[in-house]
Amino acid sequence: MKKLILGVDGGNSKTDYFLFDTEGNFVDYQRGPTCSHEAFKEGYLGAYEALKKVLEPFFFRNDLKASELKAAVFGLAGVDTPIQKTNMEQVITDLGFVNFKVVNDSFLPVKAATSKGYGVCSINGAGTSSGGIDFFGHYLQVGGIGAIVGDEAGGFYIARAAVRACYDEQYRFGKPTSLSKIVMEMLGVTDKYYLMEAISTQAVTKKLDYNALTLAVFSEAGKGDSESIRILREVGENTARSAGGVVVNLDFAGTPEIVLAGSVWVKGASPVMKEAFGNTIAKLTKKECKIIVLNVPPATGAVIWAMEIANGEFPAQSVRDYVINSVKEQLSKIER
Repeated sequence: MKKLILGVDGGNSKTDYFLFDTEGNFVDYQRGPTCSHEAFKEGYLGAYEALKKVLEPFFFRNDLKASELKAAVFGLAGVDTPIQKTNMEQVITDLGFVNFKVVNDSFLPVKAATSKGYGVCSINGAGTSSGGIDFFGHYLQVGGIGAIVGDEAGGFYIARAAVRACYDEQYRFGKPTSLSKIVMEMLGVTDKYYLMEAISTQAVTKKLDYNALTLAVFSEAGKGDSESIRILREVGENTARSAGGVVVNLDFAGTPEIVLAGSVWVKGASPVMKEAFGNTIAKLTKKECKIIVLNVPPATGAVIWAMEIANGEFPAQSVRDYVINSVKEQLSKIER
């Protein structure tokens, strides 16, 4: 009987489940809805039911029980604090798993993209957080619960910053910006007298197209708009402060590897943000960091980490490449 492992990447909208053997061979794959406790009125009970609904038929068709797995890694959105981690660990235990690890999904790119399995990941997608794992296996998350802890990055923040730039220009002595025309058109406003009403009814209540507005900031920065450039530079600096905080609070010798993940990092067309990140993290940590833009699915990190736990060592590059290609192939089938 093959020794099997499970890697789970659970985001705010979907969850990917990958079953491999301990040698890195693909066995099965399933996609399900989010299992984040924050998405359910019932909280952790809702997370339990969401996981159970997918895992029961998934394991049945593979003639498998959760307790028979050699290892499992769950990288989940919403696991930001020690109590959240403890509660989700209880959920996984109640599902029958024995040898497993539950972490925030910001840790998965570290295992997916670094050369030795340790380093730091800066997530900059819809939201933001940073997570790191050092040589000794200690791991730390900085941010992930909102602006109160410095989470001033991500697409949602960038879009709101664009609205703020528009309002500042109209009423608060802000600098002229091409974002104003774009924001007012998106809000359906022709007279600035109605701007605050439109903001309160559309932007604050999240009816505004935040993705389109985020893309507009990148576009206008590319055209030289000073306020758009400022916003992206500030996002780069803010994410560097969080990622740099991970670097100095863990034990990294030599050149730490920093993985940039999330749609804003990976798809962002402007170099301003990345330059600001690189300059700021070098200045703050006083280390020459190697910056890597994630170009593989984060779910590969969950599989590779589970292999590491099961086999007692970080997989060789050839094995990791094999896992990455298998995961990419399965995701391409479902995302066509």
